[in-house]
Amino acid sequence: MKKLSVSHGLDYLLALCAFIGFLAVLQTFIIGKHYIIPTILLLPTVLLGNFAWYGLKQVKWAQYVNFWVGFIATSHLFFAVFWAKTPRDMLGSAFEPVFIALTLGMLLLTIFYARGNQLFSR
Repeated sequence: MKKLSVSHGLDYLLALCAFIGFLAVLQTFIIGKHYIIPTILLLPTVLLGNFAWYGLKQVKWAQYVNFWVGFIATSHLFFAVFWAKTPRDMLGSAFEPVFIALTLGMLLLTIFYARGNQLFSR
């Protein structure tokens, strides 16, 4: 049960993104009858799946990559709080609470991931 911990949170988040990417590939290929789009969607899907797999296997380089993916996602969410237009239009007055909660959640997940896997400790 050690694998179900916050120190593997980013690994599971990337695995979820890879699974969603896999479903998107299937949807565009089978239902959408597109043949080029699924190929380009397959690239990040395979990369994220491998990062998640090797992160769960405690491979350090993959854990560093996963940390930086979490860091960039946190930064993206942070800047979206101030400058995002489309999500603000879609969510209306709920935009700030939703995106601030997402930003803080991603920040905590990234911090706990780095600490739990001892990525920057000596």
